[in-house]
Amino acid sequence: MFDAELSMLLRQSNNSQYTVGGKTKRVFDVLVAIATLIAALPLFFCVFIALKLTDPGPVFYHHVRVGRGGRRFPCIKFRSMVVNSDEVLKSVLENDPERRDEWMRTQKLINDPRITPMGQFLRQSSLDELPQLLNVIRGDMSLVGPRPIVPAEMPRYGDKLDLYLQARPGITGIWQISGRNDCEYKKRIEMDANYVRHWSFAADISILIRTFVAVLTRKGSY
Repeated sequence: MFDAELSMLLRQSNNSQYTVGGKTKRVFDVLVAIATLIAALPLFFCVFIALKLTDPGPVFYHHVRVGRGGRRFPCIKFRSMVVNSDEVLKSVLENDPERRDEWMRTQKLINDPRITPMGQFLRQSSLDELPQLLNVIRGDMSLVGPRPIVPAEMPRYGDKLDLYLQARPGITGIWQISGRNDCEYKKRIEMDANYVRHWSFAADISILIRTFVAVLTRKGSY
């Protein structure tokens, strides 16, 4: 599922009660998120201006996600899709069986028709997720955690939903360093469950470092 070194770090953790990080993880999240946001302010401003100049729609996209304990929160991103993205997706899934199967397997589409040219760049560079640092500071998310899901995805988690709900969803996670968009949905669920079962601070650090490498190489992004 993911490489042996990270697997060993997760197994070494005695996380029998599935308490994901506690105060240590939260303090680390806030300090790193604030420092990163301050350092990235010029980049943040550049992306804001670029979106304003290339697209008449809103700069930010707020989408309801499920957080720890089932609490809903608005996940913030730079908008990378057309304004009528829901209608475009519905049309594609209704008229193209192959793409519908792809969506059911991965909840992603290769060459997604909803993504704008500027949005393509933002996604490949992961800059669209930069505003999620605000979600981390607010306590909605963590730097590392399960993939944030929408309420409609909850039934697909089955008996692993309770595990998902015990952690703040992350900007990155095991799915991000194990193929990113290439990972099938069932595999991502299992990765998230293993993360919660065997959380360790060392594993979080390893995931953050490998995420940086994955972003630089654009591994599995589209």
